[in-house]
Amino acid sequence: MEKKYRFLDLFAGAGGLSEGFIKSGFVPVAHVEVDTAACYSLKTRMAYHWLNNNGKIDVYYDYLKGNISRSELYASVPESLLNSVINEEISDDTLLSIFDQVDSMLDGEPLDLIVGGPPCQAYSIVGRSRAENKMQGDSRNYLYEYYAKFLEKYSPKYFVFENVQGLLSAKSVEGDSYFEKMKQLFREKGYTVEWDVLNANDYGVLQRRKRIILVGKKGDDSGFYPYPEKWIPDVKVKDIFKDLPALKAGEGTLTPCKTEAYDGNYLYEAGIRKDDVPVTLHQSRTNKERDLEIYRIAVQNWNAEKRLNYNDLPAHLKTHKNRSSFLDRFKVVAGEDSSSHTVVAHIAKDGHYYIHPDIKQNRSLTPREAARLQTFPDDYFFEGISEKPSRTAAYRQIGNAVPVLLAQKIAEKLRENWE
Repeated sequence: MEKKYRFLDLFAGAGGLSEGFIKSGFVPVAHVEVDTAACYSLKTRMAYHWLNNNGKIDVYYDYLKGNISRSELYASVPESLLNSVINEEISDDTLLSIFDQVDSMLDGEPLDLIVGGPPCQAYSIVGRSRAENKMQGDSRNYLYEYYAKFLEKYSPKYFVFENVQGLLSAKSVEGDSYFEKMKQLFREKGYTVEWDVLNANDYGVLQRRKRIILVGKKGDDSGFYPYPEKWIPDVKVKDIFKDLPALKAGEGTLTPCKTEAYDGNYLYEAGIRKDDVPVTLHQSRTNKERDLEIYRIAVQNWNAEKRLNYNDLPAHLKTHKNRSSFLDRFKVVAGEDSSSHTVVAHIAKDGHYYIHPDIKQNRSLTPREAARLQTFPDDYFFEGISEKPSRTAAYRQIGNAVPVLLAQKIAEKLRENWE
């Protein structure tokens, strides 16, 4: 029987990294996440996996269809499963409590792996450019120290640490590199660390999304970095959306929508589509008059093979105070595109503008479309805090996530290298 390696997900978000590891045969012991809506998404996904593994997937589909409430869904799975999602900020005040909860779930068994990455705002170039003090002294800069405390406590064989490229240039007040400081700390805890910057587009994800993936292994070994197998499919954005209903701005539904037959291969090969799964969250946000003016300019630039620079907009259209960075905040995602955009968390406010080459769907991406670009399965449901679905909460969680397919390919290679 294949060994089931058990992992802990820190700063888990909505679970993109975790889902990729689960797909590769790893077993989650617990997830720790501060955002309440994301924790509900994690609980719902844990309920999905338990119901699927126990021959009760129809209960989950009943939930997606609105036949039962979230409370009823949760009542259909073991309470311990829901308790494995720990809705806490990791801090001095909570650390021992979180340890106790994880210990209870481990029940004396060892932990094989820790995955996760602290929130990226304090390391991102955009985040630092927005802050007057460049985020120096921001407590989030030091969350990696808590990550190290988990390594010290549980001594897993491996850990996988993910973050934005801005971490490479982020420095403390004293001018020290946070990245160098964290690598040194991980070494002090007994780990050899290897890292690289991976572009999700090299691994089957239809967007340009570069992330630092740092892997640590207990001991002094080297050459263990789990470089994923590359996969660059010949497929465009329009191909992975063509089975979804065409929408205008403000149209669609958060409840299941009727999909068309799909005659491609990518959605199946990437693990996104199953023909019998209710497809939810396919609803576009409305266009404001200001949006429409900006979109018209964006189209003109796109047709001229240029990207829209926010500072080039007329003065009456510029409502954001930040004029020195994040200048591509209105991104065009064209149907013929496959790699020139990046899904981000702010689609709810301005974000992405989707141009379909055939039927001119001039509108924002829906959460489901964004989720497909992030390679989340269609049966992955993103929750709000209340039991009522929230498009805004879904956008934020999807945009902040690690693409599932990238995580899966890293996990598959890690399993190969494990022994």
